[in-house]
Amino acid sequence: MREVSAQVSAEKSKAERRHLHHEADVVIIGGGVVGCAIAVALGRQGRSVILLERSLKEPDRIVGELLQPGGCEALRKLGMEDCLEGIDAATVKGYQVIYHGAGVHIPYPPNAEQNTKENAEGRAFHHGRFIQKLREAVKRTPNVTIFETTATDLVRNGWTGQVLGVEAQTQGQKDYYFGHLTVVADGYASKFRKGNLQNQPIVKSKFFALELIDADMPNPGHGHVVISDNPPVLLYQIGSHETRALIDIPENLPSASVKNGGVKGHLRNVVIHDLPKSVQPSFEKALDNGSLRSMPNSFLPPTTNKVPGLLIVGDALNMRHPLTGGGMTVAFNDAVLLAELLSPENVPHFGDTGLILKQLSTFHWRRKHTSSVINILAMALYALFAANDPQLKVLQLGCFRYFCRGGPYVDEPVGLLAGIIHHPLILFYHFFAVAFYSIWILLSNSKASHLPIAILQSFAVFYKACVVIFPFIFAELRR
Repeated sequence: MREVSAQVSAEKSKAERRHLHHEADVVIIGGGVVGCAIAVALGRQGRSVILLERSLKEPDRIVGELLQPGGCEALRKLGMEDCLEGIDAATVKGYQVIYHGAGVHIPYPPNAEQNTKENAEGRAFHHGRFIQKLREAVKRTPNVTIFETTATDLVRNGWTGQVLGVEAQTQGQKDYYFGHLTVVADGYASKFRKGNLQNQPIVKSKFFALELIDADMPNPGHGHVVISDNPPVLLYQIGSHETRALIDIPENLPSASVKNGGVKGHLRNVVIHDLPKSVQPSFEKALDNGSLRSMPNSFLPPTTNKVPGLLIVGDALNMRHPLTGGGMTVAFNDAVLLAELLSPENVPHFGDTGLILKQLSTFHWRRKHTSSVINILAMALYALFAANDPQLKVLQLGCFRYFCRGGPYVDEPVGLLAGIIHHPLILFYHFFAVAFYSIWILLSNSKASHLPIAILQSFAVFYKACVVIFPFIFAELRR
């Protein structure tokens, strides 16, 4: 009884320090996907947590709408799976890849970790509804306090450079929040990344978004990837009536120039003709009635957190092309791993900055079991699906034909994409299996008189495959 009373007294004391003095074990900047997940995980471990969020209104964004099966499993491990309930989430059973009008069905395989024969499933939803559910979970968590404020700077020790907390603006007034550990989770446009991480995002294209109403999808319950002579289009249902259309538009695309009617001209004159016939009416209606929205497609390889007292996570740390919808899966898996590495058993007191830095170094390398596969696969698939030269076109055809073979030729690749297979060597194997299969198709379809040229082309195709994947592999191996 005394132990329970002491625990209640300690929690009350921590709550007072959070509210009155703005002091906690951890200060988290950003009440989005990964910020909420880490707040819940650490709060349940008895850590005192302050979560700072600029606006607690429901966000309206076109990112973070697809959660792969591996992300659903990580959410379950965090004890937050109920956040997927009551938001009209659509079940995602796999993919339908449409290549110049021909389709191949790619279902998710069973999740071996769950020891079940049932195929894995993902979820797709309106981003804002999901975020509000995550924030509700934060509010229910003991030891966590949310403040609606705008973080403006990091507070540092002038001698050691250690981060001590956060400077913020609350209703025009300057404010401060202090913690042994400051977690930056402020998303893809992070204001705290520069100066604390050596890598910065690379942006070569944007996704432009439309919301289709009652779209007639060729394979309901599946994400659809449309591949043609133009950049890829991604379609997936996010509610009972709504389907998200994401259209990739690289920089300086001629058909999207002002002379050709801009982005809307590209969608109306080019993209709509690549879509399945059944989808075209709802796409055209959305184009007529809805306003276009966009987001940058960024690549940011991860680097080790080396600043004492600081942890950068989520899209502020690591991004990949959103074509494969792997961002939230990486984020929730990161939260699961951090909860383990920063648990009271491994880090008794957050004031031990040296021990925390050691754990964050371990985090950088251990997270690669899940993040590296998703990062590399996303960038490699985008290179193939957005093929813009003859060698990539050969690889693109080979990839589609490879998927058409079914069985292990599709189960393991989609298991990697789904975040339920975490072995980089399996990715490496299938990528080069696609490359060699592409070369075989090229040679077998060549006339005898053209065979010498086809052999030379084969070497060029293999070289292009290496150029596509190895830079992303090397990026993952850096500290």
